[in-house]
Amino acid sequence: MSLKRKNYLTISKSGQHEIVIKKSRFICSFTRTKTVEEAQAFIAKISKKYHDANHNTYAYTIGLNDDQVKASDNGEPSGTAGIPELKALQLMKFKNVTAVVTRYFGGTKLGAGGLIRAYSNSITEAAQNIGVVKCIMQQRIEFSIPYNRLDEVNHYLEESKILIANQAYTTDVTIQIFLDLEQIPQVEEDLTNLLSGKVEFKKLDQRFNEIPITDFNFHEQ
Repeated sequence: MSLKRKNYLTISKSGQHEIVIKKSRFICSFTRTKTVEEAQAFIAKISKKYHDANHNTYAYTIGLNDDQVKASDNGEPSGTAGIPELKALQLMKFKNVTAVVTRYFGGTKLGAGGLIRAYSNSITEAAQNIGVVKCIMQQRIEFSIPYNRLDEVNHYLEESKILIANQAYTTDVTIQIFLDLEQIPQVEEDLTNLLSGKVEFKKLDQRFNEIPITDFNFHEQ
């Protein structure tokens, strides 16, 4: 898998958001799901919660390459609910999420075009309201330095906006940092030069770290 595919976007947390269009209520319920079973369980939970609604439509995408996707109109005209929801998720490049959009009919028909816009906007506005994070695959790197080099190393890490996982103070200072995979060669070279070659790096585990996105443009994805 390429480095680029190691990173993905998703919602910051589970949540709900409601919009009202011509007295019809559209309640979008969002959660993260990594398996089809988790997605199905969430859909069942929301459908039970809103069992008196006219429709509980849904869409989910599982896997970093959209390995499993599914959409349902749940009684709305074909192609007016689930597919627009799924397309909205994919346009925002979201991964491992499930959205259920519940509709309470307000008495005024919206037409096919109106329904498509309503269900799509319900997804987008809910994501905007809940928040978006970028999940970045990072490598935990460990190295040790003398106490008298700590200030300059910390200054470099702060200036470079590198996440410090841990600092342990024993005979020396042992520092653990998280780096994007493509950052590793440059940062190791910088620290080696800063410390005049007197440093050894140890690669530990890799994990996804979440970076909040505050400037996400929902209209240009």
